Amino acid sequence: MKRNAFTMKLIKGYEQEYKKRHDEIWPELSALLSETGISEYSIFLDEASSTLFAFQKLNESFDEALLPNHPIVKKWWAYMADIMETNNDNSPKSKDLTEVFYMD
Repeated sequence: MKRNAFTMKLIKGYEQEYKKRHDEIWPELSALLSETGISEYSIFLDEASSTLFAFQKLNESFDEALLPNHPIVKKWWAYMADIMETNNDNSPKSKDLTEVFYMD
């Protein structure tokens, strides 16, 4: 199992809306994430900087190329694009983080 962490950026003032949308995550999106090998997916917010920190576990068969092309993911990105910093395809601008410490 691989641990994966990355940051994204929320537009200031949309903290409650971001939480609301994730509290109401679409069942088909949640199922897709699980089916493709993502588990223990958490997102934390640093309110001072509007930085989102995401952590997830990826199983050995996870293929990172599958999700960006899936219609449900593209629909979710479009839904979230008004409250986050995004790329031209509506995907969230993200920055992968390097693990420097782990304690089991």
